[in-house]
Amino acid sequence: MFETIVQPQFGDIDAMRCVNNTVIGNWFEVGRNDVFRFFTPDLDLHYEKWKLIMLRTENDFVGKTVYGKDVLIKTYILHIGNTSFVTGHEAWQDGELKAKGKSVVVNFDFMAQHKEPIPEEIKEKLREHLISEDEIANDCFLKKNKKNNI
Repeated sequence: MFETIVQPQFGDIDAMRCVNNTVIGNWFEVGRNDVFRFFTPDLDLHYEKWKLIMLRTENDFVGKTVYGKDVLIKTYILHIGNTSFVTGHEAWQDGELKAKGKSVVVNFDFMAQHKEPIPEEIKEKLREHLISEDEIANDCFLKKNKKNNI
């Protein structure tokens, strides 16, 4: 699992005085950078070097994220396929889950304009961060109940 700290900026706040939902997706993107480095270590976006294309993202907002407090972004791998993988994301503030999401990313050759199998050495790196959805659900439950002294 990768962990990244982000600090909500003044411009991230909406009229309701909380972090706008569109910002969370950007934070999850930042959290994926460590995974992206498996494919393109220098994160060079030139089409001859970059190997990934986003197929799908989804986010669930489960709590209010506020200005003035750091947010911990957790990024991990949920599934590894032949040509794609699924990342999981969580945003935590003050020890509480505020948002969670998933993204499907495809290994893609921009020069040839087609998907490619993920090289085995990269799959090995992805496997080091593989977490089952059951583990995630249990971890969130335990943290929530620990905070509530259950």
